[in-house]
Amino acid sequence: MVLAMSWQPAFCENARRKRECRTQTAERYDATHFALHGLWPQPGSNVYCGVSAEQEQLDKSGKWRRLEIARLPQDLWDRLRRTMPGTQSSLHRHEWVKHGTCYSRDAETYYAHSLALMDAVNASSLRDLFASSIGTRLSNRQIRSAFDTAFGDGAGDRVRVACRRDGNRQLIVELTLGLKGRVTNAPDMAMLIQNAPKTDPGCPGGIIDRAGFQ
Repeated sequence: MVLAMSWQPAFCENARRKRECRTQTAERYDATHFALHGLWPQPGSNVYCGVSAEQEQLDKSGKWRRLEIARLPQDLWDRLRRTMPGTQSSLHRHEWVKHGTCYSRDAETYYAHSLALMDAVNASSLRDLFASSIGTRLSNRQIRSAFDTAFGDGAGDRVRVACRRDGNRQLIVELTLGLKGRVTNAPDMAMLIQNAPKTDPGCPGGIIDRAGFQ
Protein backbone atom coordinates (compact mmCIF):
# COMPACT_ATOMS: atom_id res chain seq x y z
CA MET A 1 0.00 0.00 0.00
CA VAL A 2 0.91 3.63 -0.31
CA LEU A 3 -0.30 6.17 2.25
CA ALA A 4 -0.45 9.62 0.64
CA MET A 5 -0.28 12.51 3.12
CA SER A 6 -0.69 16.12 2.02
CA TRP A 7 0.75 19.24 3.60
CA GLN A 8 -2.49 21.12 3.08
CA PRO A 9 -1.24 24.75 3.17
CA ALA A 10 1.13 23.98 0.27
CA PHE A 11 -1.53 22.05 -1.64
CA CYS A 12 -3.91 24.98 -1.32
CA GLU A 13 -1.49 27.47 -2.87
CA ASN A 14 -2.33 25.89 -6.24
CA ALA A 15 -5.95 24.97 -5.45
CA ARG A 16 -7.30 28.24 -4.11
CA ARG A 17 -10.81 27.79 -5.49
CA LYS A 18 -11.42 24.55 -3.60
CA ARG A 19 -13.73 25.03 -0.65
CA GLU A 20 -11.36 23.42 1.83
CA CYS A 21 -8.68 25.89 0.76
CA ARG A 22 -10.92 28.96 0.87
CA THR A 23 -11.90 28.07 4.42
CA GLN A 24 -8.49 27.08 5.79
CA THR A 25 -7.26 28.97 8.86
CA ALA A 26 -4.11 28.84 10.95
CA GLU A 27 -6.16 27.33 13.79
CA ARG A 28 -7.57 24.43 11.78
CA TYR A 29 -6.09 20.96 12.32
CA ASP A 30 -4.69 20.64 8.82
CA ALA A 31 -2.65 23.84 9.20
CA THR A 32 -0.19 22.00 11.46
CA HIS A 33 -0.89 18.31 10.82
CA PHE A 34 -0.69 16.03 7.79
CA ALA A 35 -3.94 15.67 5.84
CA LEU A 36 -5.15 12.38 4.41
CA HIS A 37 -5.01 12.23 0.63
CA GLY A 38 -5.57 8.51 0.30
CA LEU A 39 -4.58 4.92 1.03
CA TRP A 40 -3.76 3.19 -2.25
CA PRO A 41 -3.52 -0.59 -2.67
CA GLN A 42 -0.67 -1.54 -4.99
CA PRO A 43 0.16 -1.92 -7.79
CA GLY A 44 -1.13 1.40 -9.06
CA SER A 45 -3.29 -0.35 -11.63
CA ASN A 46 -5.34 -1.93 -8.81
CA VAL A 47 -8.28 0.50 -8.99
CA TYR A 48 -12.11 0.58 -9.36
CA CYS A 49 -12.71 -2.90 -7.94
CA GLY A 50 -16.32 -3.99 -8.52
CA VAL A 51 -17.26 -0.42 -9.51
CA SER A 52 -19.91 0.10 -12.17
CA ALA A 53 -18.92 1.66 -15.48
CA GLU A 54 -21.20 4.60 -14.69
CA GLN A 55 -19.52 5.30 -11.33
CA GLU A 56 -16.07 4.93 -12.86
CA GLN A 57 -16.91 7.42 -15.59
CA LEU A 58 -18.36 9.89 -13.09
CA ASP A 59 -15.13 9.67 -11.12
CA LYS A 60 -12.91 10.14 -14.13
CA SER A 61 -15.03 13.13 -15.18
CA GLY A 62 -14.48 14.78 -11.80
CA LYS A 63 -18.17 14.56 -10.82
CA TRP A 64 -17.27 13.38 -7.35
CA ARG A 65 -20.39 14.62 -5.57
CA ARG A 66 -22.42 12.09 -7.56
CA LEU A 67 -20.29 9.12 -6.48
CA GLU A 68 -21.87 6.56 -4.18
CA ILE A 69 -20.53 5.84 -0.70
CA ALA A 70 -22.28 4.35 2.31
CA ARG A 71 -22.99 6.70 5.22
CA LEU A 72 -20.19 6.54 7.77
CA PRO A 73 -20.79 6.41 11.55
CA GLN A 74 -20.91 9.97 12.90
CA ASP A 75 -17.75 9.68 15.03
CA LEU A 76 -15.77 8.31 12.09
CA TRP A 77 -17.17 10.99 9.80
CA ASP A 78 -16.17 13.71 12.26
CA ARG A 79 -12.62 12.36 12.41
CA LEU A 80 -12.46 12.07 8.63
CA ARG A 81 -13.60 15.66 8.08
CA ARG A 82 -10.84 16.85 10.40
CA THR A 83 -8.03 14.79 8.87
CA MET A 84 -9.24 14.91 5.26
CA PRO A 85 -10.34 18.51 4.62
CA GLY A 86 -10.89 17.48 1.00
CA THR A 87 -14.19 15.95 2.15
CA GLN A 88 -15.53 19.45 1.46
CA SER A 89 -14.87 18.72 -2.24
CA SER A 90 -16.00 15.06 -1.99
CA LEU A 91 -12.42 13.76 -2.10
CA HIS A 92 -13.52 10.92 0.20
CA ARG A 93 -16.00 9.72 -2.42
CA HIS A 94 -13.32 9.72 -5.12
CA GLU A 95 -10.78 7.90 -2.93
CA TRP A 96 -13.32 5.26 -1.93
CA VAL A 97 -14.53 4.54 -5.46
CA LYS A 98 -11.08 4.48 -7.06
CA HIS A 99 -8.90 2.98 -4.31
CA GLY A 100 -10.97 1.97 -1.29
CA THR A 101 -13.03 -0.56 -3.23
CA CYS A 102 -9.80 -2.49 -3.83
CA TYR A 103 -8.89 -2.35 -0.13
CA SER A 104 -12.01 -3.55 1.69
CA ARG A 105 -15.65 -4.39 1.21
CA ASP A 106 -16.89 -1.33 3.04
CA ALA A 107 -15.94 2.32 3.32
CA GLU A 108 -16.11 2.23 7.11
CA THR A 109 -13.19 -0.21 7.34
CA TYR A 110 -11.23 1.63 4.66
CA TYR A 111 -11.48 4.97 6.41
CA ALA A 112 -11.08 3.59 9.94
CA HIS A 113 -7.77 2.05 8.88
CA SER A 114 -6.71 5.12 6.89
CA LEU A 115 -7.32 7.36 9.90
CA ALA A 116 -5.53 4.99 12.27
CA LEU A 117 -2.44 5.24 10.05
CA MET A 118 -2.73 9.01 9.86
CA ASP A 119 -3.14 9.29 13.62
CA ALA A 120 0.12 7.38 14.10
CA VAL A 121 2.01 9.73 11.78
CA ASN A 122 0.44 12.85 13.24
CA ALA A 123 1.36 11.73 16.77
CA SER A 124 5.00 11.23 15.79
CA SER A 125 8.15 13.33 15.88
CA LEU A 126 7.83 13.71 12.10
CA ARG A 127 4.72 15.84 12.52
CA ASP A 128 6.49 17.80 15.25
CA LEU A 129 9.35 18.49 12.84
CA PHE A 130 7.00 19.85 10.17
CA ALA A 131 4.98 21.94 12.63
CA SER A 132 8.14 23.48 14.11
CA SER A 133 9.60 24.17 10.65
CA ILE A 134 6.69 26.14 9.15
CA GLY A 135 8.09 28.94 7.03
CA THR A 136 11.51 27.31 6.67
CA ARG A 137 13.07 24.66 4.46
CA LEU A 138 13.44 20.94 5.13
CA SER A 139 15.53 18.52 3.07
CA ASN A 140 14.42 15.01 2.19
CA ARG A 141 17.37 13.83 4.29
CA GLN A 142 15.94 15.55 7.38
CA ILE A 143 12.50 14.10 6.67
CA ARG A 144 13.83 10.59 6.20
CA SER A 145 15.86 10.89 9.38
CA ALA A 146 12.70 11.93 11.26
CA PHE A 147 10.94 8.82 9.97
CA ASP A 148 13.84 6.70 11.25
CA THR A 149 13.52 8.34 14.67
CA ALA A 150 9.76 7.83 14.77
CA PHE A 151 9.44 4.34 13.33
CA GLY A 152 12.86 2.68 13.39
CA ASP A 153 16.03 2.61 11.31
CA GLY A 154 15.27 2.25 7.63
CA ALA A 155 11.75 3.68 7.86
CA GLY A 156 12.91 6.79 6.03
CA ASP A 157 13.85 4.68 3.01
CA ARG A 158 10.14 4.01 2.47
CA VAL A 159 9.03 7.65 2.18
CA ARG A 160 9.05 9.85 -0.92
CA VAL A 161 8.83 13.66 -0.90
CA ALA A 162 6.79 15.53 -3.52
CA CYS A 163 7.26 19.26 -4.19
CA ARG A 164 5.64 21.93 -6.32
CA ARG A 165 6.75 25.35 -7.47
CA ASP A 166 4.84 28.39 -6.22
CA GLY A 167 6.38 31.43 -7.85
CA ASN A 168 9.99 31.52 -6.70
CA ARG A 169 9.34 29.08 -3.88
CA GLN A 170 9.55 25.29 -3.87
CA LEU A 171 7.00 23.84 -1.47
CA ILE A 172 6.72 20.35 -0.02
CA VAL A 173 3.15 19.35 -0.88
CA GLU A 174 2.98 15.63 -0.08
CA LEU A 175 4.68 12.60 1.41
CA THR A 176 3.97 9.09 0.15
CA LEU A 177 4.80 6.23 2.48
CA GLY A 178 5.10 2.57 1.53
CA LEU A 179 3.36 0.04 3.78
CA LYS A 180 3.00 -3.72 3.65
CA GLY A 181 1.04 -6.01 5.97
CA ARG A 182 -2.25 -6.19 7.83
CA VAL A 183 -3.64 -2.87 8.99
CA THR A 184 -5.84 -2.68 12.10
CA ASN A 185 -7.44 0.11 14.10
CA ALA A 186 -4.22 0.12 16.16
CA PRO A 187 -1.60 -0.50 13.47
CA ASP A 188 2.01 -1.52 14.07
CA MET A 189 3.46 1.29 11.96
CA ALA A 190 7.08 0.22 12.37
CA MET A 191 6.30 -3.28 11.09
CA LEU A 192 4.14 -2.04 8.20
CA ILE A 193 6.82 0.39 7.08
CA GLN A 194 9.78 -2.00 7.46
CA ASN A 195 7.96 -4.66 5.41
CA ALA A 196 7.52 -2.31 2.44
CA PRO A 197 10.07 -1.97 -0.37
CA LYS A 198 12.42 0.99 -0.42
CA THR A 199 11.64 3.97 -2.65
CA ASP A 200 13.54 6.89 -4.12
CA PRO A 201 13.58 10.04 -1.97
CA GLY A 202 11.87 12.23 -4.55
CA CYS A 203 12.20 16.00 -4.26
CA PRO A 204 15.45 17.07 -2.52
CA GLY A 205 13.57 19.45 -0.23
CA GLY A 206 11.38 22.50 0.04
CA ILE A 207 9.64 25.03 2.23
CA ILE A 208 7.03 23.98 4.80
CA ASP A 209 4.22 26.37 3.92
CA ARG A 210 2.02 28.13 6.44
CA ALA A 211 -1.78 28.36 6.21
CA GLY A 212 -3.09 31.22 4.12
CA PHE A 213 -2.19 32.21 0.59
CA GLN A 214 1.32 33.62 0.27
